Amino acid sequence: MNIKTIGGAVLLLLGIVLLLNQGETFGPAQIFGMFWPTIFVIPVGLFFHWLYFSMTGRRGVGLLVPGGVLFTVGLVCQVSILLDSWHYMWPGFILAPAVGLFELYWFGNRNKWLLIPINILTVVSLLFFAVFSLGSLMNQLLTKSPYLAILLIICGGAILTMRKKSD
Repeated sequence: MNIKTIGGAVLLLLGIVLLLNQGETFGPAQIFGMFWPTIFVIPVGLFFHWLYFSMTGRRGVGLLVPGGVLFTVGLVCQVSILLDSWHYMWPGFILAPAVGLFELYWFGNRNKWLLIPINILTVVSLLFFAVFSLGSLMNQLLTKSPYLAILLIICGGAILTMRKKSD
C-alpha cells in the first residue's frame, strides 16, 4: 500500500464520522468506538486472504476459513455500529462461518459435503434476516406510518362505492 491509499482511507473514514456526527463532540475514543471493526477485525480477515493468495502459493486453503469468518464478522459489526442496527444485523454472525466454509469449498478441492453446512447456515441466516427485517418493517408501517391506514381506507371506500355493471 502506498501513502495515497492510506490517506484516502483515513479521509474517507473521517468524512463518514463527520457525516454521522450530528452535532455531537467527538474525539479519538468515539472514532475508535465507531471504527474498531475496520481498524482490527477486517484487516485480520484480509491478512488471512493475503496469506493464502500471496504467500502460500494457494496451498494453504485452510487460511480462507478464518479469513472469511473474520471479514464477514467485521463487515457485520461495522454496518451495525454505523447504522445502529444490531437488532437487524445479528444473523450475519450465523452467515460468517458459511462464508468461510464456502471459500474453503470454492478454492479447495470442492468437497461436496461442505455444501451441507454452508447451505444450512446460509438459509438459517437469510431466514432470520427476512423475519426480523420484515417484522420490523411491518411494525414501522403499521404503528408509525399513517400511509397504510389511509391506503386501506381509500381501497375500502372505493370497493364500497363502485357499482357492479350487472346491476
